[in-house]
Amino acid sequence: MTFVEKRNLQLILNKYTMLLLAAFVIPALWVLVLLWYYICRKSPGQKRPFFSLLHQYLFQRYVSLLSLWQRQRLELSTKDVQQVQQSTLLHRLHKDRNTEYGKVYRFSEVTDRESFCNFHLLTQYGHYKDYIQRIGKGEENVLISERPSALSVTSGTSGSTAILLSVETATSDFHQAFGACYNARINTYPQTRNLQRTAKFFYPPVWRKSESDLLIGSGYVSTMASKHSLSSYSTPAVGYEITAAAEAQYIHLLFALKDQTLGILEATFASIIYHAFAFLQLRWEQLVEDIRVGRVNPELTVAEGVRLKLNAQLKPDPQRALKLAAEFVSGFKGIARRVWPHLSLVVAVDSGANKLYGDHLKRFYCEGVPIYSPIYAATEGLIGVNLWPEQQERHYLLCPQSMFYEFIPVNFSEDEQPQTLFMEEVKENELYELVITNASGLYRYRIGDIVKVVAFHNQSPVVEFKYRQGQMLNVRGEKITEEAFYQTLLRAVKLWPGAVLLDYCCVESGLLGQFSGGSDPHYEVFVEIEGVRNLSEDQRYKLDQCLQEDSAVYQLFRRKGSIGPMRVHIVAMGSFKELTDFIIANLGTSHNQFQIPRVLKNKQFLDFIQRKVIS
Repeated sequence: MTFVEKRNLQLILNKYTMLLLAAFVIPALWVLVLLWYYICRKSPGQKRPFFSLLHQYLFQRYVSLLSLWQRQRLELSTKDVQQVQQSTLLHRLHKDRNTEYGKVYRFSEVTDRESFCNFHLLTQYGHYKDYIQRIGKGEENVLISERPSALSVTSGTSGSTAILLSVETATSDFHQAFGACYNARINTYPQTRNLQRTAKFFYPPVWRKSESDLLIGSGYVSTMASKHSLSSYSTPAVGYEITAAAEAQYIHLLFALKDQTLGILEATFASIIYHAFAFLQLRWEQLVEDIRVGRVNPELTVAEGVRLKLNAQLKPDPQRALKLAAEFVSGFKGIARRVWPHLSLVVAVDSGANKLYGDHLKRFYCEGVPIYSPIYAATEGLIGVNLWPEQQERHYLLCPQSMFYEFIPVNFSEDEQPQTLFMEEVKENELYELVITNASGLYRYRIGDIVKVVAFHNQSPVVEFKYRQGQMLNVRGEKITEEAFYQTLLRAVKLWPGAVLLDYCCVESGLLGQFSGGSDPHYEVFVEIEGVRNLSEDQRYKLDQCLQEDSAVYQLFRRKGSIGPMRVHIVAMGSFKELTDFIIANLGTSHNQFQIPRVLKNKQFLDFIQRKVIS
């Protein structure tokens, strides 16, 4: 080949190379430009690097697709609950049939739901305590065939703790629940798909080890997702290494306040977000100063390495500090939307004991911001998911593949071994005590929750949590539920001019012993209120009168003189936050898991709140 021919061939090759590059590179550049334009539209006002936004966008798209699949799986499982429930039960019994427990209760002979109920009695925690202690010491194949991933501490309604097993199966159940809830959330609130950060208030549990090196901690499956989701949070990753709750809360607030484009506030329970705002109301000046100068307060107790990494994420922002200070000075009603104009949602459980905190957030701190209560769960496992974020009533679809459920009609819940109903046998508008068989070695376990069946989704019951058995006031058999007393208390507070209820708890006088102040059993009520500093005896008695009007049984006992008049005590501001911290420290639970007991059963906790009485 001559030189001219080689040169011509090279020119032809160069020409085709350029054409190929143009065919691929130019469209790729256009895709990047369009993607950049789209991401900029989804992140108004953001001052973040493009690749940080791109990472969040790609991760969000992945989660959206995964959540759609999880939602479809859940929907499918609700279309034949009898078959799914029996399959779930038999699969777990077959897996554990050769354990010591499985042999005693003849799991290998169980062929259906009915035979399981015949072989196995209804149980409570005491039935499992010795088994779990043995597992903690290193024995295997006792309750379940697999080695548990951890031992979980749960705070019971009696004021004591229980240790339960955690297994990986439960983790996958929660992942399905979070996926289904995410799908429901973005369908209802599409603005939450914008590339805004979330202020996630999460406190890592403090772990210890059992004799066999099993981790012992608290709470059900952590709602902290993978490291890929951390780019979506306002708190830097290193901030989630802080285990001290007060210091972690400060850091979460500091970085959340820096970000004026924040889109979501998230925590396990509404109480966590409520207490964060109460803390903000007390410490805003210190937080604003840290934002102004661009550093973590030197007096905050955090490890030096953590402090250095956090400080590296901060820059002086006097303009933002000035705006925040102006909002805080003008008051805290509706403060969430005033400091975060783009805030679109609060995600936190606000049913049950957390209803009071959710109500206060909606009425005061987070006025105008919707709250989504996504899941109904416990240390024992996932129970239900809320697929209707926009509804004010908190209704949860029971997840047929998470647990095997039985239901005790509430009229028979006091029986030691009452007859139970299966999922397809319950009726709308009826109250039931939940009985569960889970993946962690609890069989026909009376969890203590009372629920109301409000509807059916396909064939699966949709329930509303009503109260826990251990949280009733019951000195003479009157059985005043937590929910009923809370509604009565709200009505009474309206008769105290200027008063706003912040928190409360009750005690049956028997717990006071010789200090009960009278021979007739009665209720002692401790309230934290703002707007008034004292109440007259007549005003305090309004609560007793309201309860008599709301409960015919209580009224009958009061008129007969077999129940004495209620006694109302006002405690200092912040007392219930201190009580929460005190209980958590004593029981070894965590803020992510803890729900304040409305009826105190522990004398030590009663003594604590009594010391906070100011009137």
